[in-house]
Amino acid sequence: MISLNINMSLDTLFRHILMGGSLFIIHGFSAQTQDENMSKMVQIPSGKFLMGGDNEQADQDEFPKHKVAISSLYMDIVPVTNAEFKKFVEKTHYVTTAEQKPNWEEIKKTLPPGTPKPDEEYLVPASLVFKPSDKPVKLSDYQSWWEWKPGADWQHPEGKDSNIDGKDQYPVVHVSWFDAQAYCQSLGKRLPTEAEWEYAARGGLKNKIYPWGDEHINSGKAKANSWEGKFPYLNTHIDGYEGIAPVGSFAPNGYGLYDMAGNVWEWTHDWYHSEYYSSFGKKTAENPQGPTKSYDPQDPYTPKRSIRGGSYLCSDSYCSGYRVARRMKSSPDTSLGHTGFRCVKDL
Repeated sequence: MISLNINMSLDTLFRHILMGGSLFIIHGFSAQTQDENMSKMVQIPSGKFLMGGDNEQADQDEFPKHKVAISSLYMDIVPVTNAEFKKFVEKTHYVTTAEQKPNWEEIKKTLPPGTPKPDEEYLVPASLVFKPSDKPVKLSDYQSWWEWKPGADWQHPEGKDSNIDGKDQYPVVHVSWFDAQAYCQSLGKRLPTEAEWEYAARGGLKNKIYPWGDEHINSGKAKANSWEGKFPYLNTHIDGYEGIAPVGSFAPNGYGLYDMAGNVWEWTHDWYHSEYYSSFGKKTAENPQGPTKSYDPQDPYTPKRSIRGGSYLCSDSYCSGYRVARRMKSSPDTSLGHTGFRCVKDL
């Protein structure tokens, strides 16, 4: 196995165990009819909000809070499902990033100079699959719970011998940013910006920690699919699920959107930049489109896109990704077993 620095970011781990960087480009999509396209979307009203976090769990990249105005748009009510993605693949013959052999020439551009080429056994179609630990581990040691699994992809989420039979209404995972972008574009849609995503996730509530308010995720009735117990070795399943849940399994937010917290992370349009919020002044930002380039101080060689919403692996002790202001990032060719997406459409 490739030697790894336990203090590296998840994305650096990903680069070192070599998820591929080639993009399967397809042309000539024919969009569905308007009725088919809009049947599972809800209109988000225009409005203004304060973007960013200010509770004790907030990270530095969530500061400072700043004023943002968002125009009305349509958003998918739930993340894209296996059934929907299957229909897209059957229609377009699209091949996802995880199903392709990694392109070493592209990968090494995002690694420190002089990084040696790995053995060919690692340069195969694969993706990162969660494997629970049987004991406490350092939460900086991502390789303790992520496994580079040959044959893992959206149709085989646990590896080549697994399948998605009976999981049509589960969110599709093991999709890269490129895959998500291609799907949305095929329907005349797009990925939401970070600002659009956070505004929609808040559901009309002002200055709240979660999509449902300030009540903790594990208090009272389960509000989202997250990790309860001690990550990554003990999950008490308070929410009723050990792994990913079907879409719409928990109550929607004020805008009628489901799964804006927990279950699977969601790709956004934006590049990730740790200091992006510092670029905003006192004026209200109108429909910000994100930074023009990526910067992650933990891994400056690798450009990343922002992901939002948290997943079934999030807990207060690990990532608290279910907070509406929480920011996370991943290289656009990364695919993992806890990351999916939803689309938006302009009016």
